[in-house]
Parts: sequence; structure tokens; C-alpha cells
Amino acid sequence: MISIATWNVNSVKARLGNITSWLQQAAPDVLLMQEIKCETEAFPTSAFRDLGYHVAVLGQKAYNGVAILAKMPLEAVRTGLPGAEADPQARYIEADCGGVRIGCLYLPNGNPVGTEKYPYKLAWMDHLARHVETLLATEQPFVLGGDYNIIPAAADVYDPQAWATDALFRLESRARFRTLLNLGLTDAFRVRHAEPGAYTFWDYQAGAWPRDLGLRIDHFLLSPQAVDRLDDCVIDRGPRAQEKASDHTPVMLTLRDPAKPFAQVHGVS
Repeated sequence: MISIATWNVNSVKARLGNITSWLQQAAPDVLLMQEIKCETEAFPTSAFRDLGYHVAVLGQKAYNGVAILAKMPLEAVRTGLPGAEADPQARYIEADCGGVRIGCLYLPNGNPVGTEKYPYKLAWMDHLARHVETLLATEQPFVLGGDYNIIPAAADVYDPQAWATDALFRLESRARFRTLLNLGLTDAFRVRHAEPGAYTFWDYQAGAWPRDLGLRIDHFLLSPQAVDRLDDCVIDRGPRAQEKASDHTPVMLTLRDPAKPFAQVHGVS
């Protein structure tokens, strides 16, 4: 079994106590973090190494930034989304970990829609789709986790009509998310949980958290080889209720160990 969590921490330094406390309690094998909001060299690596985690980071001063923490070695680390090498924003990191290729992403928000930010979001998703095609061709299990800044369906937002023109819920955005699913990826949470009203983000404004006015925008998408090993995918609302909380909360994925070969199970030579 391998447990993988994703969490937009909204500043690793501002939430360091929250993060380390949660890691000690939840103890995931892997944690994918987004919006670390610090340069690579300024990342508090030692705090996580003290908890037994290997660390890979792609940082950026004051904005964006992604990181992978893992209890096992991180190999073949790739920083930056293939096809978008000229992008100055730190939004993608990927590594082999525990027999699974794991990508951590912080997809652009895209708002305001009438600015260059929305075409940037859509172009980034197009690059991601092409990279997914490359990963699928390897036929290895892979997981893409992170803050997708996409509300996939009406069941994933407290008021669909109010969000209809937002970059997170516009048809063009959702169509590109659907492209990833049509390529062969699976939304891990929806495989196990069909109920509406399961959220991963609550804004700091207008009492969104106590009123449960949330969005589900943090996702795990799994390759066919990974979804065959899916045990569960759950949202941990606890950290959002803490002091100095991020506006996102962790999502935890668990994958079963690969099945033993038929011959080994049945004693066939």
C-alpha cells in the first residue's frame, strides 16, 4: 500500500507548523504541495527531512511553487511541464516514487477571464494533455495530483450558477479537464464517492468555511495501471478548521500493492 496526499498549502513557511503536525498525524508516504510561495533554496527542507521525508522542490519567489515529499527516494525528478519549458511560473514537478510515476501540479487559475490569464490557463492544460499522452505510452502506473483549479461538475461547487462564468467552471476549462479523462485518466475521488457537496477549498471571505460554501478543485487523476490499484481517495477536512489554515485541505489517495503474478499466486511453474 502507498498513500499519497495533495495539499495546496498557501505558503509553506506560513503554514509550516500546520503541515508538520498533519504529517505526524496522517503520515502519508508522499505529500504533494502546491503554492509553497518560496524559492527553491528557501524551502524548509530540514523540517521535513527531520520527519523522514525526501524532498524535491520547484520554487518561485512569493508565488506558485510545487514540492514532493516522500518517505522513499525520489528518482528521475523532472521540473517544469514538458512543452512549456519557457514558462517562468513554477507549476509542475514529477518523480518516480515507490514504483509509481507521480506528478504534482498547480494549474493556473485563469481569472480574470478577459485577460491574458485565461488563454494561459487553457494553453497550460493543452500542454498537460500532450504530456499525459506521453506518460500513457509508457504503460507505467502514474498519478497526477494537485490543485487543478477546475470544478469538474455542478456537484463540485456550492452554487453552480454563481460560478458559471468563472475560469474554474467555464465550459472551455471543463472541456479540457474532460479531455484528460477521455485520454484514459480517472478521477480517483469520484470512483469511490459519488455524493455532491464534497469540497477541498473554501475561500477566506464571506464565511465560506463555516457556511460550507466550497469547491472541489484539488484532484488525483490516475492512469489505467494506477486505477487498477485504487483503494480509496478521501478528503481530510480537519486541517481547514485549524488556526492559520490554508484555504485548501488535503486529499489522500491510497493505492494497493501490485498484484502478484498469476504463476506466483497459484504455484504454476
